[in-house]
Amino acid sequence: MYKNILLASDGSKHAIRALTQAINLAKEVEEATVTIVSVVDRAKSKKAVGKDDKDEVIDTPSNALRETEDALTQQNIPYKVQLLYGDASEEIVDYIDKNQIDIGIIGSRGLNALQEMVLGSVSHKVAKYAKCPILIVK
Repeated sequence: MYKNILLASDGSKHAIRALTQAINLAKEVEEATVTIVSVVDRAKSKKAVGKDDKDEVIDTPSNALRETEDALTQQNIPYKVQLLYGDASEEIVDYIDKNQIDIGIIGSRGLNALQEMVLGSVSHKVAKYAKCPILIVK
């Protein structure tokens, strides 16, 4: 069934809800592995700290993923962490397509339908372009 599960996470409350679903799915398949994917947008992070040199910008998420890793460890679910750089939706879709992911799980930002159509969201774009099923968790 779903052996290769991708969990897109930024440590937000929606990502933590998505974690619960990833755990539930992983428990159903004996050899399931969860890949936690977190995307760093270097352009935004450089602008936020006022730096131009990419080496001066911290490229790793803070402790945002600690809760996710701890929960998977407590449930004895094998996982790995993949840090990606760039536009979140593009990087997640690219990773899914290149790594034989069976299902992607991503939290919703909770935007209403009009905002989602106007602004677009990472979850919406991933669901639209990925070549595997995507579970969007509210």
